Parts: sequence; structure tokens; C-alpha cells
Amino acid sequence: MTIQIYNTLSRQKEIFEPIQPGKVNFYVCGPTVYNYIHIGNARSAVAFDTIRRYLEYRGYQVRYISNFTDVDDKIIRAAAQEGVTPKELADKYIAAFEEDTQAIQIKPATLHPRVMDHIPSIIQFVEQLIERGHAYEVEGDVYFDTTSYANYGQLSHQSLDELIVGASQRTESEDTARKKNPVDFALWKGVKDASEIYWDSPWGPGRPGWHIECSVMAMEHLGETIDIHGGGQDLEFPHHENEIAQSESCSGHTFSNYWMHNGFVTIGQDEEKMSKSLGNFVLLRDLLENEDPTVVRYLLTSVHYRRPLKYDQAALDEARSNIERLKEVTRRLNNRLSLAETQLDTDTEWLDRLNQLEVQFVTGMDDDFNVANGLTAVSSLVKTINHYLTQEEVSEAVLQPMQEQLTRWLEIFGIILTEDEAIDQEIEALIEERNQARKDRNFARADEIRDLLKAQGIKLDDTPQGTTWKREG
Repeated sequence: MTIQIYNTLSRQKEIFEPIQPGKVNFYVCGPTVYNYIHIGNARSAVAFDTIRRYLEYRGYQVRYISNFTDVDDKIIRAAAQEGVTPKELADKYIAAFEEDTQAIQIKPATLHPRVMDHIPSIIQFVEQLIERGHAYEVEGDVYFDTTSYANYGQLSHQSLDELIVGASQRTESEDTARKKNPVDFALWKGVKDASEIYWDSPWGPGRPGWHIECSVMAMEHLGETIDIHGGGQDLEFPHHENEIAQSESCSGHTFSNYWMHNGFVTIGQDEEKMSKSLGNFVLLRDLLENEDPTVVRYLLTSVHYRRPLKYDQAALDEARSNIERLKEVTRRLNNRLSLAETQLDTDTEWLDRLNQLEVQFVTGMDDDFNVANGLTAVSSLVKTINHYLTQEEVSEAVLQPMQEQLTRWLEIFGIILTEDEAIDQEIEALIEERNQARKDRNFARADEIRDLLKAQGIKLDDTPQGTTWKREG
């Protein structure tokens, strides 16, 4: 079985063939750290975290780089408003990003490079582009000459002529007027105000343009050609288009073999894209104040990465219901495992079923990381486990692989099931007391305990294998 990836560059699925067998160099555009992240930002981080986890599940060694943009006009404005330096502001929101993403089980990147730490490399990169005829300086600013790169527009599937016409129809600005072409973009921005953050350069004091940072950091930490470059759909043009142009103009080599873009989170009846600019966003940390992080993670990972993800209360409720089902089967499995036989004659039959489900899971996920297919296999595994648990006798030789398989699959989706052990022990103690009351024919006490648990949202189910419970609502 082979993994297929939808490559935005070719607009089709392609068989994944890494540059080095068994290794994947993966770059994902990270956040501009001037505020807390909203769930649209989190969705992108979750999508690529899930893809990374699945690649590792399939045996690849993944070097995963995701940057922090810590030099930007938004950061400078926000820092001025808060009365701190841009670095202090960036430090604050990087710490917040790490705290928020850790809560929803996003693995830290192999490296989180920052723009401020790469200024010398960025200046050298711009110098090389000027030397090779791909960039020009105007009064302290340096622009990339888009006409110097023959394939400009290949990622967004637009011709340079179309882009120039489109840009010319927009309002003329002082910045645009100084460019050779309207679609040329800034590599280095000279400062106009001495109070702004800046670095000395051959073109005077200034700071990097937005697009240059990712090219420099990706190539410095992963090489001139990388396997996969990812980011949100809104980065396809101009950010990633510009990355390709400047990177390949500098190195003379293909920048990335596969380009992946995740869909937006939508909100409201009109399913509008969630964004800070539209003011319709929900901060991840605000949501986590009232919602189980595991439920949030399930919601954000449950839709194929290229599709839009609708955020509303119904979607959260469905995610919560799915998490409770997973917790319930895990509790039941663990309870039976403690009392299971070592082996039974039927073990081979059930283990064969597990192998078939493994094929179903891998086949589904190999198809462009289709989480819907993967979660369907998880659901089939849960049904198989529940069916097995109805058997009068169960075997450790089967329950153990079932437990391990369910745990491994859920970890790919970042679902780490945890319970409040103190509350669970209290529930189990009440169930044990109820069972004893029933044996003693003290049905009044047994009913009292059932009603007490029901009031707490706990439903009991008396089965031949014992009493099980689950949370409702």
C-alpha cells in the first residue's frame, strides 16, 4: 500500500515518494504571533499534526518544521498598543500558542524557528537574488522581479499577465508605484520611522518582507528541496506562490515536491470563513475554558483536511458524543481485561478481524489522509470490541491487541482518552454497592443508587457480563 497526496501544484493526487526513503522533510507555515490563536488557526495546526502522526505511524521519520512569524506590521502595531517591544509581545503569544496547542495534543515541531533569529540568513538570501537578476532595490526597499521567474503563477494556476492586470485594477499605492510590476513583492522593507524595529542591511535599516522568511527557514533547516510544504488555503496565493518563485530563483532547484493546503473553519448560518479580520472568531483558549480539550481535538480532526469545517454547537455536541462512546468502550474493555482468560480457542478468528480492520484503516488513511475513512475504521473497531465483550468468556490474547490497536489509532488523531479517576472510582464504588444491595435483595437501596447516578447523567446497563455505565447528554 502506498500513500497518495493531493498536490495543489498539480491539482491531483500523486503517489508519495520522499526524497530519502523512510524520511520526510515537512514544513508548515506557523502563526503570526500578535494575538491568541482562534480555532481556525488551531484547525490548520491539528490538520498537519494528524498528517505528521500518520506518516510516523506508517514508519516514516518526520522532521517537522513550523515557524513563528515574530516580525510583522501587525506585531509592531500590537506591541505599541500594549506598550512592549515586538520581541516581548512575540514571546508572550508564542508561550500562549504552546500552552493552547499542548492542551489539544498537538505535538511540538521538531523545530519552531523565528524570523528574528534568521536575519543574517535572510539578508544573504536577498543579496543572492539581486546578484542573479531576480530582485532590485528602490530607496531602501528590495523587491522580487516576478517577470524574472518564468513559472510565476504555477501554484495558483494563474498567468503572470492575468495577475498583473488584476493588480493594476486595484488602488494604486506609493509602494506599488515604485515597483517594476504591480505583482512584484517586497523582500526587504526599509524603515521610514527610526522608532520602528529594524536591522542594518546593505540597503539601509529595515526588516524582512513576509514571504522571504519561510523560504530561508525551510531551506536552512530542511534543504533546498523539501518533501512537503503545508499551510492554509489562504496562503496559496500570494504567500506560497512567492515562496516558490524566490526559492527556486535562488537555488535553481524545485522548492517543494508536494504542496498541501487545509480548508477553512466556517461559522454562522452563512458558513462564513472564521478570521480575525472579519471579527467572527472564537479563541481556542476561550473555548477550552468550558469544553473538554479532547472534544475540541476530535471536532478539529474529524473532517478531511482539504474540506471546510463547520463550527457550531451541533458539531461540538456530536464530537462530545463520539468521545463519550470511545471512553465507554475503553472502560468496558479495561474492566473485562482484568478478568480475562489467558487464551481461548476463538482467538484466531477475532485476531483475523483485527488484521482486516488494520487493512481498512490504512487503505482509508493512505488516500490523501482521509480521516473520515480512518474514523469509519475506528468505529468498526469499536463495534467489534463491543461485540467481543458480549461473549461469556474473553481472552487477554485478544483484548490486549484490541486495546493497543484502538489506542494507536486514536493517537494518530490526537485523541488521548483520560478520565477523572477520583470521580470514576466513586461511580464504580456506587455500582459495587448497588450490586451488593441487589444480592441482599435490598432493592430500595439499589434503586436509590441507580437514581442517584442517573441524576449525575450516568446510565447503568446490567448485562450478563456485569454492570456497565456511560455518561449521557
